[in-house]
Amino acid sequence: YIVVAALIKDGWEITHDPLYISFDENEHDFEIDLGAEKLIGAEKDNVKIAVEVKSFTKSISHEFHGVLGQFLDYQAALNENYDEDRMLYIGIPEEIYTKISSIEFFKRRIKEHRLKFLTVDLISQTISEWTE
Repeated sequence: YIVVAALIKDGWEITHDPLYISFDENEHDFEIDLGAEKLIGAEKDNVKIAVEVKSFTKSISHEFHGVLGQFLDYQAALNENYDEDRMLYIGIPEEIYTKISSIEFFKRRIKEHRLKFLTVDLISQTISEWTE
């Protein structure tokens, strides 16, 4: 994954690949692509994230529809499993985020549902931006 390389370059430790989150007592799981942690600041607090990686190989509208559904379900499962301090991000190439954020309909959905993105420069394999 290019996203894995970018997270490691940014000082994150990949803790789960994938991160399994149970959503019912019958042990059904969601598979979020990555779990990562980073030690931040003088307080030595661990910041935890989950990242669902998307490449948007089909139409932007088709892919966005799927991403929105996954984000909502995964965030709910994290919250219900008392892992609400783990922030969920959608990891995508920066040029895809630029396209998505230029479409008013998608901008409204991003704001309405508080989607968070981790955008990656594919050439340098670095994190371009964290959007919240």
